[in-house]
Amino acid sequence: MLNQRSFRRASPHCATGSIYRKIREYDVLDRKKTETALRAGEDRAILLGLSMVILSVMMYFVLGITILRSYSDRVWADETSCTIVNSTIVCDVNCSYSCGPECRRSSRYPCLQVFVSLNTSGKVVRLLHNEETQDGDPECFYIPKCRKDYTATRAVVQNISERLRSQHAVPCFVDPTDKTDSAILTQIYGRVAVFHSLFWPTCTLIGGTIIIAMVKLTQYLSIMCERVSRMKR
Repeated sequence: MLNQRSFRRASPHCATGSIYRKIREYDVLDRKKTETALRAGEDRAILLGLSMVILSVMMYFVLGITILRSYSDRVWADETSCTIVNSTIVCDVNCSYSCGPECRRSSRYPCLQVFVSLNTSGKVVRLLHNEETQDGDPECFYIPKCRKDYTATRAVVQNISERLRSQHAVPCFVDPTDKTDSAILTQIYGRVAVFHSLFWPTCTLIGGTIIIAMVKLTQYLSIMCERVSRMKR
C-alpha cells in the first residue's frame, strides 16, 4: 500500500519532468533547424559575394585589354574646335550585305567627304566620324550599314551632310603629334567610355565585398553572444 501511495504521489512529478524534457527537446530541435537554415543562408550569401568579386575581377581583366588599352593607344587625344569647310558626297562605294545564312549580295553607299579647319592652327584636314572610320574607309566621313535600299542609305548620308553644313563650328579631336592629316568628330574610347567601363566592375566588387563582410560580422556577433550567454549561465 505504501509503495502504491508513493508511486501515485511521485507520478505527477514524473509526468511534469517528462513534459519539460519534451519541451527542451523541441527547443533544441528548433534551435538546430534555425541554425541549419541560417548557415545555409550564410553560405549562399558568401557564395554570392565571392561570385560578384570574381566577376568584377574578370571584367577588369577583359576591359583592361580592350577599352583601357585602346584608350592609352588612341591617336586623336586632344580636343579642339573645327570649322566646317566643305561637306559633299563625292562618289559611291561598293559594299555587300547579308541576305541569309550563306548569302551575300552587293550594294553601294555614298561616300561623304568632310573637310574642316582647325581653329588652333588653321590647318585644313579631313574629318572622320570616329576611330573605326579610319580603319574602314578613311576617305569617307561616315560608313553607313550596307543595305539593299540605296535610296534610303543616300537619304541618311545626305541628312548628315546638311546637318554638318548648318553648323559653323563643331568640337573635334586631333592628333597632338600631327602625324595624321585627319580629325575625328566623336571618340569611341574616350574618358566617358573608360569611366563606364570601370564604374560597373567597381560597384560589383564593392557590393560583393560588403556582402562577405556583413556575413562574417554576423557570424562573429553570434559567436560573441553565445559566449556571453554561456558565461552568464
